[in-house]
Amino acid sequence: MGGRIATGELLAVRGDVAVNVPAAAGVPPSVREYGGEPASPTEGCTVLEPTLAEIEAHLHAGGWDRPPSLFALVRAERFLADDPETGRRLGLDQVAGSTLTPVEQEALPEGPLDEVLAGLAWPDGVEGCALSQEIVVLPPAAEGGLSDDEAAARAADHPDRREARLVAGVLRDGTAAVLLRLRSPGAGEADDLLTGPDLAPNLTAALLATLRD
Repeated sequence: MGGRIATGELLAVRGDVAVNVPAAAGVPPSVREYGGEPASPTEGCTVLEPTLAEIEAHLHAGGWDRPPSLFALVRAERFLADDPETGRRLGLDQVAGSTLTPVEQEALPEGPLDEVLAGLAWPDGVEGCALSQEIVVLPPAAEGGLSDDEAAARAADHPDRREARLVAGVLRDGTAAVLLRLRSPGAGEADDLLTGPDLAPNLTAALLATLRD
């Protein structure tokens, strides 16, 4: 896992998108444990979800307390056509051409995440994108009636808060998927790894906007 993470410079820049990405979120009831089968998988999700799992494993190997990370998602066949030497070194000549290759971008600039994403766009060769963000999660009962800002403020001191890593990804055809790793509350306990289509709707909408023509 993570062996095909590449690095590169694929970003273009623009500033015409306004979005809101909350800093803290609860876990909606529709999430499922990663590895379970979705009720009606789409072709896009069958490619996107394993790619997000690869990204998350790559990040998890580096530990917690990491800044947001942005990835371009490029089809293996396109990557090989553009950079055959690197593609072969990554083993892309041994996988299906439709396989998505995550390309880790340079560190994001300082500033609110929604404003940073609003200034990004991608060249045509990029099939999708993904972003990881560490957040604090409250149980749904603790968020009742609270705005996003109020929930974020309460999360910092709430006794039932959980640290988590969110990895959201989208494709140009509108496919979206999200993985959430909930950090274990104690040493020796396993993390919870969840996925669900509505874990981060604002974030997936913001990422889709970066792919807009």
